[in-house]
Amino acid sequence: TRAIVDAGADEVDLVLPWRGLQAGDAAGARAVVDAVRAACPGRTLKLILESGDLATPALLAQASRLGLDAGVDFLKTSTGKTATGATPEAARVMLQAIAAHPRGAAVGFKASGGIRKVADAAVYIQLVREILGADAANPQRLRFGASGLLGDIEAVLAGTGPGNTSAAGTY
Repeated sequence: TRAIVDAGADEVDLVLPWRGLQAGDAAGARAVVDAVRAACPGRTLKLILESGDLATPALLAQASRLGLDAGVDFLKTSTGKTATGATPEAARVMLQAIAAHPRGAAVGFKASGGIRKVADAAVYIQLVREILGADAANPQRLRFGASGLLGDIEAVLAGTGPGNTSAAGTY
């Protein structure tokens, strides 16, 4: 972390040690997040929860609270490299944790993994507006990690694509 900060990074992504958390080692997971937070003061810290790999909504809520308590700036669903990326169900759990937290008004949400259509992104925009408020649908509070989305946005803007949903899945 210090090396990327020294190289000038403004933002740091950290994958939560979710396997440890799932095995009951919340303290170990928290220690990792605390260490990275301490190593990148003044930088945006995004905590990737791998929401599709966490076994239950309760565990996802616990992971979200752990990150919020540790001072992260964004909760992010996924690296996009796992079988299950972002889902509306997981997003709802994470957004509810943000909304309920004392620091919630200063924390953002990033949906990543499986978002390929404008309609997919619209689902997450609506969830953010519903749970965090209309004002939260801005780049400081809502982001997408969606390399496949650009083509659909361009097609919709050009009038050559419908922007239909490709969203799959439940939690």
